[in-house]
Amino acid sequence: MTTTGDKDLPKAVQLMWGLQESGGRGPKRALTLDQILAAATEVAEAEGFAALSMNRVARQLGFTAMSLYRYVDSKDTLIDLLMDRVVGQPPEIAPGTPWRVGLEQWAFAEFARLGRHLWWLDIPMRRAPMGPNNMAWLETALQVLAEVDVPDPVKFQLVMNMSMFVVGKRRFLRDLQEDEGGDFVSVMTQVLDPQRFPAVTATLSASAFDDDDIDWEQADFAFGLARLLDGYEVFIAGFGD
Repeated sequence: MTTTGDKDLPKAVQLMWGLQESGGRGPKRALTLDQILAAATEVAEAEGFAALSMNRVARQLGFTAMSLYRYVDSKDTLIDLLMDRVVGQPPEIAPGTPWRVGLEQWAFAEFARLGRHLWWLDIPMRRAPMGPNNMAWLETALQVLAEVDVPDPVKFQLVMNMSMFVVGKRRFLRDLQEDEGGDFVSVMTQVLDPQRFPAVTATLSASAFDDDDIDWEQADFAFGLARLLDGYEVFIAGFGD
């Protein structure tokens, strides 16, 4: 067992960081860890996160669940590995990019990546991600803030707060699905009393909502992100005053 100090490293950390070879001893391996993770991703993409189980992934591969346990010791380990695999590599942000521009590029890249794998949003956040891909994203964002005159722990908080905004916004947009009851604006404009809700009625009646040429998902994200970065600018400018 790989250890650091007096604590055993989690199995997922050992596998993600190449500290333990998957498969163990025994006959020649018929699978690889990458094949297992690819199959698990296929299941999640097609059927959602709730469908993921060792049995379901084994069926996808044409093996038994017991065969998988030679490579991945539990479903929790499998999920930890997938959490890192799906986020992939961070965007390349040119050295010298102004910090606000760099964080904007970083946030839009994360928003787009999660949009391609919406099931990732259903993974329970039992602990902070600890894989190399997630660390690469963190490193990229912290490098963007390298010349900002605030302490390193504060930079970390700024990055984590931005990531939580991205994840929360992506989850909200994913969950806010229109159904047979009709869309929000058309329903509310029919039932709201302008005398009781004058501000809401005026807002929903604005013609801007009827512009089909606007990608409202992207526009909504961009607006919220810009306001968050406005706050960062004020905070950084006044830090230490």
